[in-house]
Amino acid sequence: MAETTTIRVSRDTHAKVTRLAAARHETIDETVSRALRALAQDSMGRHLAAPLTEDETAWLDADAG
Repeated sequence: MAETTTIRVSRDTHAKVTRLAAARHETIDETVSRALRALAQDSMGRHLAAPLTEDETAWLDADAG
Protein backbone atom coordinates (compact mmCIF):
# COMPACT_ATOMS: atom_id res chain seq x y z
CA MET A 1 0.00 0.00 0.00
CA ALA A 2 1.14 3.53 -0.70
CA GLU A 3 2.21 5.89 2.02
CA THR A 4 -0.83 7.01 4.01
CA THR A 5 -2.09 9.89 6.10
CA THR A 6 -5.17 10.66 8.15
CA ILE A 7 -8.07 12.94 7.27
CA ARG A 8 -10.82 13.99 9.64
CA VAL A 9 -14.39 13.20 8.64
CA SER A 10 -17.52 12.94 10.71
CA ARG A 11 -18.44 9.53 12.09
CA ASP A 12 -21.50 9.59 9.83
CA THR A 13 -19.37 10.18 6.71
CA HIS A 14 -16.93 7.48 7.78
CA ALA A 15 -19.78 5.02 8.26
CA LYS A 16 -21.22 5.86 4.82
CA VAL A 17 -17.86 5.42 3.09
CA THR A 18 -17.23 2.19 4.96
CA ARG A 19 -20.64 0.78 3.94
CA LEU A 20 -20.17 1.88 0.32
CA ALA A 21 -16.69 0.36 0.15
CA ALA A 22 -17.95 -2.92 1.60
CA ALA A 23 -20.85 -3.02 -0.86
CA ARG A 24 -18.43 -2.44 -3.75
CA HIS A 25 -15.92 -5.00 -2.40
CA GLU A 26 -13.12 -2.45 -2.35
CA THR A 27 -11.05 -0.59 0.21
CA ILE A 28 -12.06 2.77 1.62
CA ASP A 29 -9.07 4.26 -0.23
CA GLU A 30 -10.33 2.85 -3.53
CA THR A 31 -13.84 4.15 -2.88
CA VAL A 32 -12.64 7.63 -1.99
CA SER A 33 -10.33 7.67 -5.03
CA ARG A 34 -13.25 6.70 -7.30
CA ALA A 35 -15.42 9.40 -5.73
CA LEU A 36 -12.75 12.04 -6.26
CA ARG A 37 -12.32 10.99 -9.89
CA ALA A 38 -16.09 11.12 -10.43
CA LEU A 39 -16.23 14.63 -8.96
CA ALA A 40 -13.37 15.75 -11.21
CA GLN A 41 -15.09 14.23 -14.26
CA ASP A 42 -18.37 15.92 -13.33
CA SER A 43 -16.61 19.26 -13.06
CA MET A 44 -14.87 18.73 -16.39
CA GLY A 45 -18.16 17.75 -18.03
CA ARG A 46 -19.89 20.88 -16.74
CA HIS A 47 -17.02 23.00 -18.04
CA LEU A 48 -17.14 21.36 -21.47
CA ALA A 49 -20.93 21.71 -21.65
CA ALA A 50 -20.82 25.45 -20.95
CA PRO A 51 -21.44 27.77 -23.88
CA LEU A 52 -18.36 28.99 -25.71
CA THR A 53 -17.07 32.46 -24.95
CA GLU A 54 -16.87 35.03 -27.72
CA ASP A 55 -13.08 34.54 -27.89
CA GLU A 56 -13.45 30.77 -28.22
CA THR A 57 -16.03 31.13 -30.95
CA ALA A 58 -13.84 33.63 -32.83
CA TRP A 59 -10.85 31.30 -32.54
CA LEU A 60 -12.86 28.35 -33.87
CA ASP A 61 -14.26 30.45 -36.72
CA ALA A 62 -10.86 31.88 -37.70
CA ASP A 63 -9.44 31.12 -41.14
CA ALA A 64 -6.64 28.58 -40.73
CA GLY A 65 -5.07 29.33 -44.07
